[in-house]
Amino acid sequence: MTTSAPILRLENISFSYPGQERIIDNLSLEINTGDRIGLAGPNGSGKTTLLHIIMGLLSPSSGTIEFLGKPVKTEKDFRDVYKKVGLLFQDADDQLFSPTVMEDVAFGPLNLGKSKSEARDIALNTLERLGIAHFQNRVTHKLSGGEKRLVALATVLSMEPELLLLDEPSTGLDEKTKAILIEVLNRFALSYILISHESDFMSQIANAMFILENGQLKKNVHIHQYIHKHRNPGQRH
Repeated sequence: MTTSAPILRLENISFSYPGQERIIDNLSLEINTGDRIGLAGPNGSGKTTLLHIIMGLLSPSSGTIEFLGKPVKTEKDFRDVYKKVGLLFQDADDQLFSPTVMEDVAFGPLNLGKSKSEARDIALNTLERLGIAHFQNRVTHKLSGGEKRLVALATVLSMEPELLLLDEPSTGLDEKTKAILIEVLNRFALSYILISHESDFMSQIANAMFILENGQLKKNVHIHQYIHKHRNPGQRH
């Protein structure tokens, strides 16, 4: 019986910013199809840095990265990763740059070589799956913060990624929009790493919890226990 390679494998990854101590220290992590990883940790612990390393936006000082069983090291290697890994930035304005919603969501498929009509069909289908097809002709910069967040997610999903990297996706959302986001992430067959400071939000969409602290990952399978212990923000793990 053959087993498929993990989507992502990080082995002994270390990273430090110039003139600073290591923020990531010999970190290892494996993500398989269907994994929905919640990632918590103190501010400045390196959570966003880790996502940027996975995307090749930052280069580790040591360690190896494999995507679908193949090592990725060079800029050329990471071009293939960009086609299969979708990063949702903390700030939706960093993700949206086209005049209209349709143009923003169709941009990714066009970049992957789809025709204009194919890209439009994929974009419309993605917007429909998110329940925001009525946004398609709206001017992007005039959307509310929550609307921009959903459109930003649509731009990522339209590329049909193998893995999603979600950086604080619920920040600034009202309860209605947050509920839509939870429903979407639970309904789609997705694998992802999710950074969030909101334990209740994370518990509804993650199937495993990791804490990043002092450069190391600590796995905590008991998400609800983690929530209970961290109701008080001043309480330490």
